[in-house]
Amino acid sequence: MALPENYNYYTRDEWCNFHGKNQLNTVTQEELHSIAALNDRISLKDVQEIYVPLRHLLHIYLHHYQHLVEDRADFRGVAATHTPFLIGISGSVAVGKSTTARLLQLLLSRSLPNQKVQLITTDGFLYPNAELKRQGILNRKGFPESYDMEKLLTFLDQVKSNQPQIEVPRYSHQVYDVLNDHPDIIDQPDVLIVEGINILQLPSNQQIYVSDYFDFSIYVDAKPDLIEEWYLDRFKVLLDTALQDPENYYYQYAIGDRDEALKMAHRVWRDVNLKNLREYILPTRNRADLILHKTQHHVIDKIGLRRY
Repeated sequence: MALPENYNYYTRDEWCNFHGKNQLNTVTQEELHSIAALNDRISLKDVQEIYVPLRHLLHIYLHHYQHLVEDRADFRGVAATHTPFLIGISGSVAVGKSTTARLLQLLLSRSLPNQKVQLITTDGFLYPNAELKRQGILNRKGFPESYDMEKLLTFLDQVKSNQPQIEVPRYSHQVYDVLNDHPDIIDQPDVLIVEGINILQLPSNQQIYVSDYFDFSIYVDAKPDLIEEWYLDRFKVLLDTALQDPENYYYQYAIGDRDEALKMAHRVWRDVNLKNLREYILPTRNRADLILHKTQHHVIDKIGLRRY
């Protein structure tokens, strides 16, 4: 699918000049290594040329948002209330959303030291495997119907209403299921980053987009054949890391025939992840405010900024 037309597109060289002269990278190589998602690739050069200008753009949006909140309250003759600024990050499985989300959280936390910047993923809003099995849709895990979208929308409404101590279900990729204990806590952040494949989708039984809650949204993009390559590379790493952990979901594949495991991964990509990408995720790309387009080796080569 061709890139949407309602964006201004910039090369990496053009984009890296779109920020103040004193906007410098404050991330070390060690920190970058610690936040990079499994098998993702990112460099300090990427931070300086792509993410530092993006941070500056987010500062602009946040500044105007905070003034709008104050002006609307003043118009109504009431005191302004604390209303979090929400950033949504979407894209395919294995495209690198998590790295982008963690890096932006780190950069914004550094540049906004007096504000709380928190991060969640929507994986925790998947129905538990037992419920997916009961509904007969375990093979469609990740598709829109596998998420408790009502719970996700309620959560976002609670965040925007500035409710304290909101519990968010936590998902474990090691056990491949939602955990029943140790939820994440979102507690009145100034900025909340929400990362997930479904954040720009319209649930079939609701009349509101999840994206309606976001004040800025990002879509991480790449050609499907590249994403498949990254997905399979990540699967191989997961097999290697699961060998010493019988509790790991991937242990059963790690100790078996590797060729058969890789064939299974190919089928999952083709029948689940690629189908989900084409039918439900990619069609939401043109709702994003910004597109980060990747090429070989996870290198961002093009940035699209929505015109309208």
